[in-house]
Formats: sequence, C-alpha cells, structure tokens
Amino acid sequence: MRRLVDLAGAGRLVLISPGSGALLGPADIRALARELDVRPTKTLGQNFLHDANTIRRIVRVAQLRPDDVVLEVGPGLGSLTLGLLEAGHEVSAIEIDPVLADALPRTVAARLPGATLRVLAADALRLTTVPGPPPTALVANLPYNVAVPVVLHLLETVPTLRTGLVMVQAEVADRLAAPPGSKVYGVPSVKAAWYASATRAGAVPRAVFWPVPNVDSGLVRLERRAPPVTPAGRAEVFAVVDAAFAQRRKMLRSALAGWAGSPAAAEAVLRAAGVDPSARGETLDVDAFARIAAARPSPPRHTR
Repeated sequence: MRRLVDLAGAGRLVLISPGSGALLGPADIRALARELDVRPTKTLGQNFLHDANTIRRIVRVAQLRPDDVVLEVGPGLGSLTLGLLEAGHEVSAIEIDPVLADALPRTVAARLPGATLRVLAADALRLTTVPGPPPTALVANLPYNVAVPVVLHLLETVPTLRTGLVMVQAEVADRLAAPPGSKVYGVPSVKAAWYASATRAGAVPRAVFWPVPNVDSGLVRLERRAPPVTPAGRAEVFAVVDAAFAQRRKMLRSALAGWAGSPAAAEAVLRAAGVDPSARGETLDVDAFARIAAARPSPPRHTR
C-alpha cells in the first residue's frame, strides 16, 4: 500500500511505495525529484541510484564493522543512505545541494524511523571537520567530475577513516587502483597510495541510475595504510609526482628538470634516491617518489 509522506516540506505530500523494504525505487526517486523541483545536473554530478540489489551489494562489499560510523558524500535523494541505515549503520552525510540536504532527514524519518543520521549541507572539498562521532568508513556514490579530489581531501582531512568504498567513473576506478607499470597508472594512483591501498571491487551498470549516465561506473575499495616513512612532507612528495607525470613520456632526468633546477640536478637527486634517471614516472611506486623528494638538497639559507 502506498502512503502520503511530507518529504518535500511546506506541507507538500509525496506518494511513497513500499518498494524493496526501506529503499527508494525508480518511481520513488522520480516522485521525490518532482516534488522537490530537483532537476539533476551534470555540474553537481547528480545521477541517483534506484536499484535495491545494487545498493545492498555496495553496502555488503563495503565490509563495514557493526561499530563503524559511515561518512557518505553526495547522498542526493537518499538511496544509498537508506541502504546503509537499513543495515544498522550510523551515517554522517555531506550534501552540497541545500534542497537535498534539507529533504534527506525527512525521507529517512519516513522510511526508517529511529535511524541515526546526521546531515551537513556543505562542499566536501571544503570540509575541515565532520560533526558528531569521528567517521571510520567512507561509502559514497561520488560526483564523477570531482571524485579524485574528494577522495584525497577526505583521506587527508579525516584521519579516522579506516576504510572506504567509493563508486566513481570506471576509468577513474581503474586509475585509482592501478599498480606501477600499468598503462593507466598516474597521479591519482600515486597520491591515493600515499594514504591507502586501492583495489577494484566490481562494476556498476548504467541502468541502475536516474538519469542514466553516459559512462560506466566502478567500485574502488580503500584500506588506510601508513604513509611512506620519509623526512619529506606530503606536499613535497606530491610536487614530485605532479612534475613526473606532467611529461610522463619523458625520462625522469628530463621530467624533473624544472622541479630540481636542471637536468643535471635532477639526475643527481635521482641517483641519491636510488632511482634510475632514465626511468619514467609510471614505473615508480609512492615510496620511490618519497625517496626522490627527500633526496633533493634543501635550498641554502641566506644569512646577514
């Protein structure tokens, strides 16, 4: 039996069908969007999940512990949020769209009364703290256009994150999980490896989204790891990574010439780090980049 629920606010009522338990089906997604006057935009990467089997598979593959506090970015209309809450997890959701952020608690209250949900209307890329208990797991259907920056920012900003499962464009998933030496290994691969090990965790078909995206999607599992032991800071290491892949087809003695000051200086730094100057960046792991950053001599200090 369908029932009327005030999800959109201001006394406007939406028909909600039982569907697959507490989860939102295709008709529910469209009804909510219509009542909230939400028109999915590419700018915000809004493609809403509506398949119960896919949502429950994501929750299962995330391998969450009973005591995990889940951080979700971009909950949208609440499809994945409800799946996480249905499984008994506590969720802190970060939503950039104020209309969706305002409506999400009402959607959850109507479907899963008593579930523990906190919603923060904010841009995840500008997030500095997360209200409430420290999140331990990131589970999110990320906007494709900012997926890598969001993952890196959250891993840096929220050190309590122990694990993660993110859905991103399939091509980005391949890059995040790529090992050294593969064709798609690059900046995202190395920078993600500073924080975590990344592995592919499955594919997601286009048909489970509304609107249907024009790209395939993939799941990436993240497991927090200690960063390389190095006297160089993260920013210094990432500067080497950026320089190496800015001209990825060049040998490192040439690609790092601007960063080091000259090709000769780059070669000296590489040899000091135990790296072949004729190698290319795509063959090095994050530990090798850390050694290169640490091997560059500090600039001389000027004294009066």
